[in-house]
Amino acid sequence: MGYIVEGEEGNDVVLEPPPNFSMVEEGIYRSSFPQRCNFAFLETLNLRSVIYLCPEPYPEENLEFLRAHNIKLFQFGIEGKTEPSLAILKDAIRGALKILIDVRNHPVLIHCKRGKHRTGSLVGCLRKLQNWCLSSVFEEYQRFAGMKSRTADLRFIETFDIICLRQCLHSIIYQYHGSKKRRLLYREESVQKPQITSS
Repeated sequence: MGYIVEGEEGNDVVLEPPPNFSMVEEGIYRSSFPQRCNFAFLETLNLRSVIYLCPEPYPEENLEFLRAHNIKLFQFGIEGKTEPSLAILKDAIRGALKILIDVRNHPVLIHCKRGKHRTGSLVGCLRKLQNWCLSSVFEEYQRFAGMKSRTADLRFIETFDIICLRQCLHSIIYQYHGSKKRRLLYREESVQKPQITSS
């Protein structure tokens, strides 16, 4: 499915999203691996970041697109054909979630090869963090995975411990400076408190 928009000088431009493309929520998108024919569509999203969940190197053509649009690439190499070790999978998902929940990285696109299992597992863990009930999390996962739904992925999502991520979230403090400018401040950063001077 593509969208036709009128380009410069009356030339029509076809905007074709990658397969399995969807908005997860404002500023967060998911899809399968973007191809050259999807680049014009991706430009409309004004992405700041891409979370890539495959171990293979990112193709040069895609890297050039990211560089040209000043988009950061975060790669978390999760095996797709064989079941990765649970420890490696947990670490990768936890790391990807930390990038995903940081609004400084938004708008962000999450993708793997097909946008089904690895992407679905990450989005499922995000939904758990958002306090979705498991039946809704599983329904969303299965809608994108289709007939290729994996029991191991559903079990992983169900047992994924979000407590450590909640602690990470609680360590993020939203500071407002001056005229409604918002920036994230992590616990590790030093907070300069205003000093009161007596006259």
